[in-house]
Amino acid sequence: MRRFFVVLIVMAFALPALAQDGNGWSFSGRFQGSSNSSGFVTKVDPTLGYGFKKHFRTYVGIPFYMVNESATTTTTPTSGTFMSGVGNAYVGLGIVMENDMVNFASTLEGTAPTGDRDKGFSTGRATVDWTNTFSHSFSSVTPFASAGLANTVSDTSFFVRPFTSLGLVSHFDGGVKHSLSPFADVGVSAYGVRAAGDQRIVSKVFKRLATSTTSTTRGNGRVFDSSGEVSGTADLANDHGFSAWLAAHAGSKMDLQVGYTRSAGYDLNTLFFGAGFRVGK
Repeated sequence: MRRFFVVLIVMAFALPALAQDGNGWSFSGRFQGSSNSSGFVTKVDPTLGYGFKKHFRTYVGIPFYMVNESATTTTTPTSGTFMSGVGNAYVGLGIVMENDMVNFASTLEGTAPTGDRDKGFSTGRATVDWTNTFSHSFSSVTPFASAGLANTVSDTSFFVRPFTSLGLVSHFDGGVKHSLSPFADVGVSAYGVRAAGDQRIVSKVFKRLATSTTSTTRGNGRVFDSSGEVSGTADLANDHGFSAWLAAHAGSKMDLQVGYTRSAGYDLNTLFFGAGFRVGK
């Protein structure tokens, strides 16, 4: 895993130097958050990227988390307290292919364990996520679908998760976006996460000592509400649900997004928001 991550970093920085007729550097940032009964988790995510030959992109970044623990997740004296810190630094490689039949994007992203495990911002292990997305626009309607493999359950723009995980998972997402105007759109999607083998869940919303427990059953599904760290079967990470959102944007430079996500696997209702920008070529 460490060798793979080193190779990914070298490729991310070497490819721009080798590129001919490159598009150049860009800098983007996103501030997003999810609020539910487990707590309020927000993330600031700056990213430096380089696009070249119209179809390829490399990028690096490191997120910064801020967590308000829910008083319902723990009975310790620190209930409802605030935590913050960096998460796992990441590097990625992406390819985008657009044609009249279908648009295709594939991203390979690796992370290093730079986050604080005691705060739930890392499991202490490197991770890899490979995601492939397909879409096609029919006038103002754009259906899309994605599928991927990873050894962690990653955050999405619809759900900053109240935990960090380690273990093999496949993840799926599909939905449709409808453009209301050149500046606004609405969308709905459904998602699924299917785990395999042993899983580890490290909570962002439960303040605890650096200890772990073992679980073979899910109980109410939200082990991150009552344990700082849990190891167990695939059921710990299995999840499915849906999202709905409204977004406003100014081209590809700025966007605002608000919406709702229902996690059926964790019986969790989440309100989310996101604001992003991008500068550069």
